[in-house]
Amino acid sequence: MAYTISRIYPNDKRALSQVDALLQQEGIERDGNLDYIAAMFDEDYRIIATGSCFGNTLRCFAVSSAHQGEGLLNQIITHLIEVQYERGNLHLFLYTKTGSAKFFGDLGFYEIARVDGTLVFMENRRDGFQSYLKRLAKTRTEGKSAALVMNANPFTLGHQYLAETAAAACDTLHLFVVSEDASLVPFSVRKRLIREGTAHLPNIVLHDTGPYIISSATFPSYFLKDAEAVIRGQARLDIEVFKRIAAALNISVRYVGEEPTSQVTGLYNAIMVSELPKAGIECRVIPRKEAEGQAISASTVRKALQEGDLETVSRLVPATTLAWLQSEEAIPVLEKIRGAGNVVHY
Repeated sequence: MAYTISRIYPNDKRALSQVDALLQQEGIERDGNLDYIAAMFDEDYRIIATGSCFGNTLRCFAVSSAHQGEGLLNQIITHLIEVQYERGNLHLFLYTKTGSAKFFGDLGFYEIARVDGTLVFMENRRDGFQSYLKRLAKTRTEGKSAALVMNANPFTLGHQYLAETAAAACDTLHLFVVSEDASLVPFSVRKRLIREGTAHLPNIVLHDTGPYIISSATFPSYFLKDAEAVIRGQARLDIEVFKRIAAALNISVRYVGEEPTSQVTGLYNAIMVSELPKAGIECRVIPRKEAEGQAISASTVRKALQEGDLETVSRLVPATTLAWLQSEEAIPVLEKIRGAGNVVHY
């Protein structure tokens, strides 16, 4: 029997409630980060299967128990892949429960990493992650190598201090810039400000994280029971991916900045401190640099930018970041920050 597949829009409350009911049968909640929801309807216009996209990821799949075994999920995924290709997204990713990994493998997805008993991270390129590791390996050096992962939204004196501290303690510091564009300051600008703000440190090698070092926006929250489980799942998956990156680059230490204000990053750091040494990688937490008794954070800078308080900003960022913030190029970004609701991350 041929069923129709349609896009569900955010204002279609009736259809969304059916999608939610279907997901709940699978023990799934609809993810907060979705930009395309597809549903398959039977002849009575009841939703019998669903799947969604966010960016270049596929997520939130469910099929009615009355229609299992009819190949409906196959059709939903084919539809979503077509949608992604039309958007120009050819390199696709998905997260699935460990029990469903074989099914997606049969549809042309390949495992990147897994957290046993919880989830598997997959992509539709056989050698995608392997190619990324090979590119990284070309920058492998002798001596002590360390890693630092940075979003820098925007790059502050705190980020600079963290980079300086880590670079002083190793022969080569591999600094990974979170490439995903989910921040108020675009990736291209964040990377440039990091490069300019660390130009005095000759032993730093800059890398893009690409899609492999994950972020809270791409990570799925829909089949983990609560917020803490989501953070733990993300941290454990990130560690599995990072272990492979560390092996490619001969990294023996990962540096992280202390997080006195962000509960999410604080928990994430605690998990890394406990798990990375099991893989032979030390995890060092660097205390935050302070300004006037307060820890410097990008959140504080964004808040000051939102309020037009350039005096505070000038105390918290390097001259290179300040110069960009005062340039014409920064105007659209500053407007975005002013118009954003909450610019502080907890």
